[in-house]
Amino acid sequence: MRHALPLPRRAAERVPVLPLVAVIALLAVPHTGDGAGPADAVSGLLVVYCVILLLRERRRPLSPVAALVLGLPVVGLALAAMGASSATAGLTGLGRYLQVFVLVPAAVLVLLRHRADFRVLAWAFVGLAGWQGALGVHQYVTGTGASYQGEPIRAVGTFGAQDVMGMASVVALGVVCAVGLALGRAPRWQRATAAGCAVALLLPLALSFSRGAWIATALTCAVQLALAGLRRAVKTAAAVVAAGVVLMGGFGVGTAQLQERIDSIGQVTDAPDQSVVDRYALWASATGMWGEHPLTGVGLKGFPEYRDGHATLALSSGSDIEGAGEAYHRQALLSPHSMYLLVLSEQGLIGLLTLAGGWLALLVCGLRRLLLVRRRGSGTDCGLIACGLLIWLLTDFVYGDIGGPSTVLTAMALGLAAWWALAGVPRDAALPHDEATARIEEAVSR
Repeated sequence: MRHALPLPRRAAERVPVLPLVAVIALLAVPHTGDGAGPADAVSGLLVVYCVILLLRERRRPLSPVAALVLGLPVVGLALAAMGASSATAGLTGLGRYLQVFVLVPAAVLVLLRHRADFRVLAWAFVGLAGWQGALGVHQYVTGTGASYQGEPIRAVGTFGAQDVMGMASVVALGVVCAVGLALGRAPRWQRATAAGCAVALLLPLALSFSRGAWIATALTCAVQLALAGLRRAVKTAAAVVAAGVVLMGGFGVGTAQLQERIDSIGQVTDAPDQSVVDRYALWASATGMWGEHPLTGVGLKGFPEYRDGHATLALSSGSDIEGAGEAYHRQALLSPHSMYLLVLSEQGLIGLLTLAGGWLALLVCGLRRLLLVRRRGSGTDCGLIACGLLIWLLTDFVYGDIGGPSTVLTAMALGLAAWWALAGVPRDAALPHDEATARIEEAVSR
């Protein structure tokens, strides 16, 4: 017979995950400027806290496999930092990449102890997405958002017109977490709540006018449904389609701008708008840099310096920024808007193989573990969330890169994926009659 834990003990078991929740919560605070925000600062303190904790407990921070996968990008980063145009640029770029792809994910891996902690963090993703999404809908309704086609209607949440992709990324990752929670084996009311959150978040995601976030979210949710099983996939897909019909038709969300944005997804080669033209020009510039420096790239933070030497005449001087508290100005295009091409141009083939190789290893290990536990049912929601977050990021990296306050959430998402793929399974997490399966999972995760 299983007994519920006393409330003080339950609260004490959640203490290690609270610093992680704090990082996510600080992303709800408005941030102005291009420098580090409160969430970035706390993520740095989080890493220091983990070091102190490990020294105090005298335990090994990571398994050999986890240390290899998370530490692999350091090789390419170190080479690219030495090849930077200045020591300042090299150290700044190295610190940012280590924060996002190594240190913060490792801190998440260290602090998460149980699947219950994982679910707390997933709900924090959903909560942040709900807050940012609500602000975005209010901006659309009141005409106080970022400028889109001359109208201040683009939903950007607290991230402002400087980071128009910030709210879209936060809401999209919230949808992925909510779908994973809804497809798990939690009590019915929790699954119903998660499904309701996923449907509600579709509205601000649509109002972000972010084609990239739409594509990545649709693909990721389709994969999650397929991994959850055919029957659940059909039921959930029908519910999402019905919700989309209600949102687009019943509440009048299907505006002319939104419809035009949807249609433009299939017109990127026939009649592309200026944003697509700029993106193609930036991609060509990045591949040109890589062609001249194939192994180590031009160095960290080197793309802006080499951009004009490889760009075509089709590239405009910048993008228009206005609305959501920002006066009209032009913002220079200082990245290729593709994480893979950014790494390839600045870090070369060595950097891309080490960084993307680690992501691929996380995806393979995560999917393998998910397929093992799916037959038992316990922990399926965690696997769907972890694999979903990683798939979303890998898809979004095709036409987006890191930058802005929302980048910290990318690091947290990678940490959740790393925990599922690489952390050992606690023995008390398995049912007594399924101990053999738990041992298999533990062997795979090692």
